[in-house]
Order: sequence, then C-alpha cells, then structure tokens
Amino acid sequence: MIIEALIAITFVASMAVLLAPDEWAGRLAAALSLLPIVGSLYMWSRFDATGNALTGGDPAFETTVQWLELGGYTLNWHVGVDGIGLPLVVLTTVLTTLAIVSAWASIDDRQSQFYGLMLFMEANLLGVFTALDFFVWFVFWEAVLLPMYFLIGVWGGPRRKYAAIKFFVYTNIASLAMFIGFIALVFGLGDSVSSLDMPAIAGALRAGELGSLFGIPAATLRSVAFVAMFLGFAVKVPIVPFHTWLPDAHVEAPSPVSVMLAGVLLKMGTYALLRFNFTMLPETATQFAVPIALIAVISVIYGAMLALAQQDLKRIVAYSSVSSMGYVILGLIAYTTYGVGGATFQMIAHGLISGLMFMSVGVMYNTTHTRMVGDMSGMADRMPVTAGIFVAGAFGYMGLPLMAGFAGEFFIFKGAFESTVHAAMPLFTAAAMFGIVIVAGYLLFAMQRTLFGSFRLETDYEVGPAPLSETAPLAVLLVTIIVLGVAPDLFFGMIQDAVDPLLEFGGDLS
Repeated sequence: MIIEALIAITFVASMAVLLAPDEWAGRLAAALSLLPIVGSLYMWSRFDATGNALTGGDPAFETTVQWLELGGYTLNWHVGVDGIGLPLVVLTTVLTTLAIVSAWASIDDRQSQFYGLMLFMEANLLGVFTALDFFVWFVFWEAVLLPMYFLIGVWGGPRRKYAAIKFFVYTNIASLAMFIGFIALVFGLGDSVSSLDMPAIAGALRAGELGSLFGIPAATLRSVAFVAMFLGFAVKVPIVPFHTWLPDAHVEAPSPVSVMLAGVLLKMGTYALLRFNFTMLPETATQFAVPIALIAVISVIYGAMLALAQQDLKRIVAYSSVSSMGYVILGLIAYTTYGVGGATFQMIAHGLISGLMFMSVGVMYNTTHTRMVGDMSGMADRMPVTAGIFVAGAFGYMGLPLMAGFAGEFFIFKGAFESTVHAAMPLFTAAAMFGIVIVAGYLLFAMQRTLFGSFRLETDYEVGPAPLSETAPLAVLLVTIIVLGVAPDLFFGMIQDAVDPLLEFGGDLS
C-alpha cells in the first residue's frame, strides 16, 4: 500500500498548505514535500519487480482492488511500478521539492495557493506514473492539467492568460484524440477483455484478439487507433509540429513552474507513448518506423534551429526541450534494449538537466529582472556560483561525458544504430546526431553573451550572488546529474529489465 500512501500523503499535504497562512506556506510545503521523497527512495531501495508491468511482468508494490462497473467493464484501483515507472516517480518527488524551494525568492503573492497547487500537481503526477488501470490513469492524467493551468494563468507573466488557455486547449484536444483511439481498441477487443486493466488490454492486443469495429477491419482499426494515440501524446511531449504551445507556456510561467513543466510534465507524453503505442501496438509501431523516425529527426534539428534564433533565455531552453524529446522518440522506435532503455533514461536525464537550466535562468532573472541575452553580460563576475552551475548544465545538455545527458544520448545512439526495424535507421541516427552540434552552437553563444565580458546591465539595484535558498537546489540538481552520469546503472539496470520484454516484436524486424 506504499503507492497509495505516497499519493494520499501528497494530496493531504497540498490541502494543508492551501489552508496555511501565506507566511508559512513555502516552508511548510518544502517540509511536507520531503515525505514523498522519502517514500520514493524507500521504494527504490526495496524495488524487486521483474519484467514489464504491461506484458506479464511482476510489478513492485502492486495493489488491485475492484472499484465499480461502468458500461459492462470492471474498473479497478490497480497501481504498481516497474523499471520504467519507478525512476519517473523518484524524478517527480525530487524535482517538486527543489522547485518549491526555488520559488521562495520569486513567489510573494497567494503563496498558500501556489504551493498547494504544486503539491496537488505532484500527487497527480505520481498517479500517472503508477496507475495500471486506464480509467484511474486517465483521471490522474487529466487532473494534472488543472493545477498547471492555474499556476501559469495566475502567477505567470504579462501574457499568462493567453499561454494558459493555449496550453489547456492544446492538451485537452490531444487527450480527446488519444481517448477515442484507445477506447476504439477496447471496443474492438470485444469479449476478450472485461475491464480497463492496462496489462489485460496490452496482452489481448499483443495476442491478436482485436476484431473489427463498425465494419472497420482489425488492421485498419489498429493503425487508426495508433495514429490517434500518437498524435494525442505527441502534443504533450511535444514534438514538431505540435510544439507551439510550449515556448509560450514556459516564457509566461514562473521559473519553478517551468521546472516542473519541462522536468516532469513533458515526460507524461513520452511515458504514455512507451506504455500505449510502443508496448500495446509494437507491430504497428514498426510499420510506421520511417515517419516516426523522420518526425524525431525533424524535432531534433528544427527545435535546435529555433533555439538558435531566440534572444530570451527561457525560450532557448524551451526549444532545447523540443530537440531533446526528439531523441527520446528516436530511441523508442529503435526497438532495441539500448534504444528503448536509453529513451527512458533520457527522460530522467532531461528532466534533471532542463530543471537545472530553467532554475538557473530563474535565479538570474530574480536578480537582473531580464532574460534577454542582449541585455546581459558579465554575469559570471556578479553571480559566479549561479553562472558556474548554468555552464555545467549547458554542457550536460551538450552531452558532456560523466553527466546524465551523455549516458542517455549514448544509449539512444547505440540502440538506434543497431536497430533493424528499418534499413534507414543508421541514416536517421546520423542526422539526429548533427543536432548536438547545433545545441552546442546556441548554448555556447548564449553563455558567451550573458556570462562573460564586462558587466553592462544598467539597474537601480545591486546585482550580486544569489542567496543560498536559490543556489542550493541548483547544486543538488547538478550533483544528481553527475551521479547519474557516473553511475547510470542506478536506474538503467531496472529500466533494461522492464524494456526487454517489449523487443520481441520490434527489435528483430527488418
């Protein structure tokens, strides 16, 4: 029952913070957010799952309780974690606490509501990464949108309402497309499933139990449902051309919210793609290997090129996320141990590095009140610790060895080059690798202009080192990134065990 306790404690913590006075809210939220960290690390230390939760494996900390009957289907409270879900649970708990601490310096209005919504979002994210019944999963999936909408719309920048509404509309339309595609599959399975249990549905689909629906042949239904779900999840990732909501959301959101958006919420999309499209419909995924790989490469290159053209540091990091998520898609379609495993590891690595980058930008903005590259220079002299950590994070984005980003990208490239899903996979991989050159170009250019040279920003206040409450979360993130880069097997071993069962249909196809 530890998963239930983890989610319940986080929900109760969010309610307690919502009711607390503003002057206590930030510290209380940070203290209470330590409880989920302790729970997730306990789960990691006691993890004993085998295989993949959706393909007949034995999930850890599993609970199944019959809930209710709906439309002839049994809905169960079914939760558990395997080597894919647990690392994302740990990522969520760690980033939430660090984001809350980093918000102490920037959030001074309606603090109890802000921190309460952050914890409420964390509780629902934990549900997304642990739920094994589609109905339960979908409730958590949709519930994540509400706190994010308010966090952007209430505490964001001048165009916060536009950004919040755009985020909400995009993701809701995407959820509708995904829902229709999945339910069509469930109805097509007919009497072979009697619940919305995800392992049962995955098993029936992989066993070829899908029949026709409303006269649509099974093969066509499978392809249409795959595309509908792929499009729905692609918006959440996001990948080109469904990425336009992301820069607006990041620019207008407070920096701690950007940390959660880039660090965890984007991983909901890639996690769902892995769980639904690439686990339940592997043969269909390999049939679409070329267009999916092409979309991945376009996202890598186009996202990097867009970042190169930006002047706002937040927009630069936002478009970097579009580029990085392209690598994840490339790894997933490779259908090799290192490809799919590397994609999953890259979700964790990118979550940490993007969180570090957004947090660093936020610290500099709190002091300078600008994010424009052309307005800043010489920040390394005025804010040496923040600037040094920003440089380290940027090199992590570039794939510097012994950092988590290098491990994730290396695994993906190795797995994609070895892939046999299509003869052109080595060409797609080589094209995607070129994106690293562009990433290095725009990050080095941005650092050169903002961090070095003579200080020229004209202000009525002193620009100096950030307080410990702002630099401590940066240091924790940087240490974590280095630890995972030096010892990737802290997570990669369990990830490999969970992705290997997915490869029987994909890895050996030509």
